[in-house]
Amino acid sequence: NSKLRHVEKDVLIPQIMRERAKELCSDKVQAFTKCCQETGLLMVVKCRQENTALKDCLVGYYSDPLFYEECKAEYLKQREEYRATGIKKKRQKVTSNV
Repeated sequence: NSKLRHVEKDVLIPQIMRERAKELCSDKVQAFTKCCQETGLLMVVKCRQENTALKDCLVGYYSDPLFYEECKAEYLKQREEYRATGIKKKRQKVTSNV
């Protein structure tokens, strides 16, 4: 049964999308974080370029229908495993070796 409830469509799948997009945009996340740490209070002005690059990367994934379908498939697989075993599986974080 692959019918999705409202909470799955509007909360759980977007949560997977956010986590995966952050991993896929990790270089931009790191650049923005580094800029903010180095800049302090002036980060709003000085880190505008890094912030824009990060937003563009994330929004690119959020608005990609294929990416949504991938994340939906991942969610359905997790849901199926949970229903079969009763054990909720934590998502493994992908770490980049930078």
